[in-house]
Amino acid sequence: MSGPILVFDSGIGGLSVLNEIRKQLPQHDYCYLFDNARLPYGNLSEQELITGCVALITHHAQRLNASIVVVACNTASTLVLPLLRQQLTIPVVGVVPAIKPAAMLSKKKHIGLLATPGTVKRDYTQALINQFAGNCKVELFGTSDLVLLAELYVAQQPIDIDKLNHILAPIAASNIDVLVLGCTHFPMIAAEISHYLGDGVTLLDSGEAIAKRVRFLLSKEHNGNKQLQACYTKQISQGLKATLVDYGFSDFSLVTITD
Repeated sequence: MSGPILVFDSGIGGLSVLNEIRKQLPQHDYCYLFDNARLPYGNLSEQELITGCVALITHHAQRLNASIVVVACNTASTLVLPLLRQQLTIPVVGVVPAIKPAAMLSKKKHIGLLATPGTVKRDYTQALINQFAGNCKVELFGTSDLVLLAELYVAQQPIDIDKLNHILAPIAASNIDVLVLGCTHFPMIAAEISHYLGDGVTLLDSGEAIAKRVRFLLSKEHNGNKQLQACYTKQISQGLKATLVDYGFSDFSLVTITD
């Protein structure tokens, strides 16, 4: 029998994607692998990101006999998917910023992309904009600080509202009507983002679309134990572990590339 669905991210952001996949495929087993020792990915060089991610994901996908790999990290997805697909024989799915649906939804034809600095500067991102939002004004907002705020929030720490407002102020002043959440961390604090930006800005992310893609690729129903295991590269706080327990996780492991 095939192994779990392996969902990978730098931190807790991929939980937003995992939630959507579980809605589509509730009978599957899941492993959530996150490389929190190197968080945030937006600050890494391209070579550091590629080398570390490919080694970590490949090793644990093979160790677990995973049925599919979901790279639930926008920054990593812009760089590592081709090499992963060369090295693995199972499907590999990445996340793509929701530029196309945002351009279709925007009445003002003025949209924003909120992502890590790495995602914002990639040629991959600009190609998406050119292909799907050529009729829109697209503003890019790069931040790693918001990733860290989301991490703290999910670990049951209070959000620094002043810092959040400082990050979001340029977006509020931009007059966009649709904001693409181009990092899987950001849906975790979507309510707080929406509260600041107001009802005039619609937030979009890729979680549901990714889940539908995974369901399509895993067309055969899988009767697992519905087990959720979490693997991480740096010891996690008790607050984060409590949150993961609330999500249904029961198996926790500190791992390296070679474990």
